[in-house]
Amino acid sequence: MDILDFRSDTVTKPTPAMREAMAKAEVGDDVYGEDPTVNRLQEIAADLTGKEAGLFVPSGTMGNLAAMLAHCNRGDEVILGDQAHTFLLEGGGLAALGGVSIYPVRNQIDGTLDLDEVRDAVRQDDPHFPISRLVTIENTHNRCGGVAITVEYTNAIAQLAKDYDLKFHIDGARIFNAAVDLGVKVNELTSSADSVSFCLSKALSAPVGSLLCGSKEFIYRAHRVRKKLGGGMRQAGILAAAGIVALEQMIDRISEDHRKARELAVGLSKIRGIELDIQNQHTNMVFFNISDDLPIEIDDFVTGLRQQNILIGHVKGRRFRMVTHYWIEDSAIYKTIEVMKEFLSK
Repeated sequence: MDILDFRSDTVTKPTPAMREAMAKAEVGDDVYGEDPTVNRLQEIAADLTGKEAGLFVPSGTMGNLAAMLAHCNRGDEVILGDQAHTFLLEGGGLAALGGVSIYPVRNQIDGTLDLDEVRDAVRQDDPHFPISRLVTIENTHNRCGGVAITVEYTNAIAQLAKDYDLKFHIDGARIFNAAVDLGVKVNELTSSADSVSFCLSKALSAPVGSLLCGSKEFIYRAHRVRKKLGGGMRQAGILAAAGIVALEQMIDRISEDHRKARELAVGLSKIRGIELDIQNQHTNMVFFNISDDLPIEIDDFVTGLRQQNILIGHVKGRRFRMVTHYWIEDSAIYKTIEVMKEFLSK
């Protein structure tokens, strides 16, 4: 029986078209800048995001870290959300490897940072303080339900950064989900930022890799950081070929993931014991809680679903996340709703 894996869109496998492109990829040594397929992928990514240049990196975590280390010096400070992936889920790499401190600002329910709170976080020019160097946002915002951050807000925080002589980075792991949800081109969400990273291996279904985009000068610095982090790959065109297919074929279909997530959320919201705010349902993520009144242990719930070949993500406590993606069909949505309804009614 097929496994219905809702834990994340990172579980996606390459499509048949990607596998064919990988098999036929023209390759060279990317550390020398000689892999033509990697070079083409970087050019496509830069064009899509409205930037001068792009850099292929193995992961979104490395993309964010390389960006922040390219923008910041040791002892500088980054302003970012207290629910940001970079703050919570990237191993503290910025402090551990870069000597850069973090000033967390409260994420609002819509994933944004209050502009006045960001202004208050900017340090005065005082030798007692670290130097405020960079502000970052996440789009879509994972821990805030997969919500898309608007063009208007992005431009507003970009202007704030400019007013205070800060650099502005977007963790755009799922930036194409945001663009599809908002009905805009991705460069409308990224053009005002100094840098943006995005993942190929989530909703776009490629097996490996992320892109970091910005000015030519910025990418030159980020390239040096990538080397220090061990991110230089050799005949990486085999991987980049799948990324090219992802950018050419997989963006427009993301709306299907959003539709399926909505149908899943509606179905789950009708099940006794599941607490789900349907008004805060966004893009391809469904977050819900198991009611405290329901006499079920969390481990039993997760294990019971696994025995039915359904995998879901456990956030913490009685909170869960389910993510739709290319390999989740409509039939999987219907089956999962019925299985969970039956399981929780026992």
